[in-house]
Amino acid sequence: MTTEYPTLPQRLLDSLDRYKCPRAQIYKAGGRWQSIPAREMLRRMAGLSAALVEIGVREGDRVSVFAPNCPEWHIADYAVTGLGAVSVPIYFRESAERIQYILRHSDAKVLFVAGEDQAVRLREMRQSLESVEHIIVAGAAASMDALDMNVLTYDAVIAKAGDTEVAAYRSRVPALRSNQLASIIYTSGTTGEPKGVMLSHANFVSNGMAAFERFGMGPADLGLSFLPLAHVYERIADYGYLSCGIPLAYVARTEEVTQALMEVKPTVTAAVPRFFEKFYSTLLERGAQATGFRRRIFDWAIGVARRSVPWRAYGQPASLWLKLQWRLADRLVYAKFRAGVGGRIRFFISGGAPLSRELAEFLTAAGFQILQGYGLTETSPVIATNLPNENRIGTVGKPIPNMEVRIAEDGEIQVRGPSVMMGYYQKPEETRAVLSPDGWLSTGDIGYLDKDGFLVITDRKKEILKTAGGKMVPPAPIENLLKTSPYISSAVLVGDKRRFVAALIVPNFVNVQARAKEEGVTLGSPAQIVAHPWVHKLIEGEIARLTSHLAQYETIKRFALLDHDLTFDGGELTYTLKLKRRVIEQRFADVIERLYAEPSPARP
Repeated sequence: MTTEYPTLPQRLLDSLDRYKCPRAQIYKAGGRWQSIPAREMLRRMAGLSAALVEIGVREGDRVSVFAPNCPEWHIADYAVTGLGAVSVPIYFRESAERIQYILRHSDAKVLFVAGEDQAVRLREMRQSLESVEHIIVAGAAASMDALDMNVLTYDAVIAKAGDTEVAAYRSRVPALRSNQLASIIYTSGTTGEPKGVMLSHANFVSNGMAAFERFGMGPADLGLSFLPLAHVYERIADYGYLSCGIPLAYVARTEEVTQALMEVKPTVTAAVPRFFEKFYSTLLERGAQATGFRRRIFDWAIGVARRSVPWRAYGQPASLWLKLQWRLADRLVYAKFRAGVGGRIRFFISGGAPLSRELAEFLTAAGFQILQGYGLTETSPVIATNLPNENRIGTVGKPIPNMEVRIAEDGEIQVRGPSVMMGYYQKPEETRAVLSPDGWLSTGDIGYLDKDGFLVITDRKKEILKTAGGKMVPPAPIENLLKTSPYISSAVLVGDKRRFVAALIVPNFVNVQARAKEEGVTLGSPAQIVAHPWVHKLIEGEIARLTSHLAQYETIKRFALLDHDLTFDGGELTYTLKLKRRVIEQRFADVIERLYAEPSPARP
């Protein structure tokens, strides 16, 4: 018997009516935080939805949303899906080439754009918007004046919305079906051409109900939205906040996250491992800059946290002396760590990529609760997650209640459930390659279920390195190990079909500089730092220290230091900050070739 789920708009209407949240959406404008009540959010949704009807949007039509995280993103999304139309999100910093591909491939009829930067970019791409018949622009009307297209302004559209539009919206929603296509989400393309993942209302809602509602949150909480809403991970988290009456604060630029945490003081937020790595790195940087007594206190507290891991992270017995030391360290140091993220965080949700066990252990020992989960765009996205009262570090938690999980003979994780996608848009062969006739999706990830039913991910099937000697080396766990060093910012393992494993390393320039100063070594620019023999020896020692337990064939024989970090803007990372390995290997092909040249390791 198939379970019937409400649609996304119906679920939101139920929430808005039940909670009547006075601060449903929170955003920063003019240097201060402002809020939109639930009733006003509904009015704006209804007004925009009515405008879409007027310009000819019908059930099944594609409407693309090109905006940063902001209230207008969700207002547009619910306005579109409330008509039975299909939202097609585009990452707000996406490349022109991919924007054109998504609009063309999805046959987007209308484009909703918010933000000056996005409007300017679209104006530059005017000749490439063949399928787009109308543009609705929020907050950047002046940038679109010269555009020879049908342009509506968001402010004008919603200004005239009232009870009539709200009633019309409410009357349309019950007629929607949960098995209707709600959205086409284009994958980040880490392994080739992006694919449009088709997700229905039932896909989203079944996933949110099974995954999010078990976290035990409600209107007293406050969520922070800063990961790209074009990605399904932040999107399902935000749907969860809104459906539970939780006020949702938006951060439009990742550079503003630190300040927003301090000002908004959220109780929960979804993040990716890179966020925690940067946070950890910042803590160590500040400690390295301290001197005298403050430095000794900091170093002592870090040591106490590491000794407390068995107790704090795994519940093992601890001596009274260690507990007393931890309490003192918490008062002097760890409490300041927590204050740095607002001081009210109940827990972080971590997803999008594997989180280093060592990093999770340290942060847990310092008083943070990090709940790691796992999923794919193709599963809407959550497959498994840890919970506040059932959290096992080193795993991604137990599969959510309505998700079946099995492990294939080669170790690949396969899943089946109501949140598994409808398929890839206009790509039937690619769909058949991963989705069996009886509904089992091959995830492309390697892992296993432990004796208690917790899921452990070891690596991506396509990313496992196979050395010339036939040895299989999962790169992600080793890369995560390296990034726990205070002197290493990023690491990428290479070695597929090669004689041995090597690595590209981006130093943490601030910490390396601080260490060099302590030892009387003078360093200059990043380019001079990575060329300095003292730095090479320092990193070599860190690699040896962190990987001494690995098998011989897994150890890093050579490495090269890069003088800049890997970024999305540079093309090396996806918008959830996962490595684009193919791009990195192509971009640094010469460096990699020198690593494998005789007789000695190369430096870029």
